[in-house]
Amino acid sequence: MRNGNVLCPRIWWILVTIRCKFEKTVHSAVVGTWHISLPMTINDVIKEIKGNKVVFQDCFIEGFLFLLTFPFLTMPEVPGSLPLSSPPGSQLISHWDSCLPSFAIVVTNAETFQTNDSFRTWTRIRVPPNILTDDERHSVSQVNLSQDKIFFLINGTVYMKSFTAFKRLGRKENLPESGIVGITSRKWCWIKSLLKATKQISSIAIWTRNEVYLGYTSLKFVKIVTIERLRILLNISPVATLAVHNVAYTGHPLEFALLLHYCVTCNVIKKIYLLIYNEDLRHWAPQDFELVVAIDSLMIPYFLHSAAPDVILHDKHRIYYCYHNFKDTGVLQTPTEFGNLSRLSNDSIIHDVFIDYYGNIVVKMENNIMFYFKVDIRDAIKLPVWINSSIKSSFFQSTSGEVYLLNAFANGTIQPQEYPLRLEAQSVTFKAKEYCPFMAFYHNISHYIYILDKGQNLSVWVQIVYPENIGLYVIVELYGPKILQKKEHIQYEIALGYCTKTMTVTFFQTVNYEAVDDYFLLQYENMGVVLVGIGPSEYAKTCPIVPKVIQIAVGCDSKYIVVKGFNQTKCFQHDFYYIIEKSYLRHRPSENLKVKYDRKKYGCPLRLHYREKFQPLIQLYDEDSYIEDVEVNFIVWEIHGRDDYSYNNTMKMSGCLNEAQTWKSMTELNKDVPLKLVWGPENYKHCFSYAIGKPGDLDQPYEIINKSNQNHLVWPLDHRGMYVFRVKILDPNYSFCPLTAVFAIEIYGMTSSPSGYLVASLLFLLTLLFCSILVLSYFHYMRIYRQYISASIYKNARRQKNN
Repeated sequence: MRNGNVLCPRIWWILVTIRCKFEKTVHSAVVGTWHISLPMTINDVIKEIKGNKVVFQDCFIEGFLFLLTFPFLTMPEVPGSLPLSSPPGSQLISHWDSCLPSFAIVVTNAETFQTNDSFRTWTRIRVPPNILTDDERHSVSQVNLSQDKIFFLINGTVYMKSFTAFKRLGRKENLPESGIVGITSRKWCWIKSLLKATKQISSIAIWTRNEVYLGYTSLKFVKIVTIERLRILLNISPVATLAVHNVAYTGHPLEFALLLHYCVTCNVIKKIYLLIYNEDLRHWAPQDFELVVAIDSLMIPYFLHSAAPDVILHDKHRIYYCYHNFKDTGVLQTPTEFGNLSRLSNDSIIHDVFIDYYGNIVVKMENNIMFYFKVDIRDAIKLPVWINSSIKSSFFQSTSGEVYLLNAFANGTIQPQEYPLRLEAQSVTFKAKEYCPFMAFYHNISHYIYILDKGQNLSVWVQIVYPENIGLYVIVELYGPKILQKKEHIQYEIALGYCTKTMTVTFFQTVNYEAVDDYFLLQYENMGVVLVGIGPSEYAKTCPIVPKVIQIAVGCDSKYIVVKGFNQTKCFQHDFYYIIEKSYLRHRPSENLKVKYDRKKYGCPLRLHYREKFQPLIQLYDEDSYIEDVEVNFIVWEIHGRDDYSYNNTMKMSGCLNEAQTWKSMTELNKDVPLKLVWGPENYKHCFSYAIGKPGDLDQPYEIINKSNQNHLVWPLDHRGMYVFRVKILDPNYSFCPLTAVFAIEIYGMTSSPSGYLVASLLFLLTLLFCSILVLSYFHYMRIYRQYISASIYKNARRQKNN
């Protein structure tokens, strides 16, 4: 079994990868300072300097996280532009990029500010005059930030600010002109995820009371659902009132949640329902969730970074939690007032909820009183007062993942202020005498996504250390399609009053894709994304570790194959044409075929002597990384239709018991199918069993090759040629990817056979020359003979006369 393919050799708090090629890393020490050069890719965000767990001058050395990306630019200020702001007296409206928290925006009562360095510096976002009225410019209700665009919600209409323009979005972008209730984007960062049914996933959601739209990077919006369709889906009477209440992206990279409110009389209460939509599968899944609230309540959801869709919601006064896939629900409790946070904060209402990757959750009231709890916790504790109640503030994250507050003052200025959340939380939990039930929680998970192909598995180990007789254990939670099997192995060790429990978990598949009725359907059913959460069975606010969440993607990512020994550039730098004799083509056309050799497409051809056999060596790559030599079966064919080559092995030599598949037999079975589709892993059957296939002539060439069967391509002995082959992996249990590659071979070494017309002409000329010589010789010798006869007669006459 091959190990699971890993994309990312580092993991960090924001779960975004750093792909460091350490052989290219340059470091040097000058006057006690280390200078390190790291290769960068576009997906690099957070780096980690990982310290050893040793004591240095009575201080433990721990890892340090820092943000390092390619530069993200803020929008420039244009002279003469006018400020954008929220309504007077409103709280700060903020947003940051999910994968780059230092790239953020905040809307105050006076201005809108954007930063790319956690508000160490910032620019003001303004709009050109004569586009918005004064009232509209001071009515921003929501803001959303992307790398090159900023979306504002103003009086039910969405406006977009880019580097070059500020415009109103509407029918041209497939959005309604008015009536928009909210906009949102993804909160949790997943740089990559496998898609099996769609080409892209949305980056922003916009909704009205009756419709939901998804937006993509190209500023393309698609209406994904209407309230009429949802009414049919949920089987709700047309008499009842049903409307979109809120929308939020979940912790899953391919899903978002839709909150609906439902009522009949709509006088006192309404019910909140929740559905989850998978963008890849295009499937709505109603959840086991129902919440009864006051008719004027607005529930705002915040999905946690978890495997299952755990969520907390709040109205103005309370926090509602839903853990373990909606199996554990309730109201967040406080020491007094039964969870009513307003009564514990001088009748202030909830302004914002801050959640980070460490599992910390802070509820901030409008008067800056804050409450603290963690994921999977059902009660909150009040934090010490940190800033004045009259200052408008909002939570952000710094370049190293630390929390800070951004304060906005009445004079229109802003100022970042560090907030030691960890110390504040430790202080209040220490006073409450609350302790973590376990001493340590370790694991070897170092990546945020693992990609499994056919035949691969993933093994991880998790270790928990806790005081004896507490009885903790490790929970492994899977969320997604049921496409993975799981095997667990647990070891115990008890020493000095502590129990150490180590669990090894292996995820794998056992599906056999050979000789099935519908190969592609079976592949589709066994591909997908599974989120796995691994954590302790009990938890507390004092625990520094949160359940680990990873993504196991089963399917095809970026794998490809190449044929070893072929160069793409070190040959002629131009295209050319050549002729293939019609008798060398598979379908025997009436005319010769003229072919253009595309060097960029086919690469450089390999020149071989006509007596030299050739066996392609196939290598598997992932992006630019070599993985392995391919040892399974594959086939080759000449893409222009040549069949004037053969194989050195016969079916009998290869061990076949029945007649093997050949290009001839497969094209006869699939007459109306292009040559590249007639034979592949979807219809491959081996010949090594009497139960498969039928008896036949086993002296035919065996047209299947692998690394070890010594089957080679052999060439004709009477002519040269240029061959452009395509190779395809034939083994149905090797990969989800359709692995093919192209290579070219030029055969040389023999003299080309002359044409029949030329031979006939030469023979005719030679015959004519021979006959001409014969005729000329005849007359020449006849003249000589006559001269000889005349001379003899003359001599005889003289002799007689003399006598």
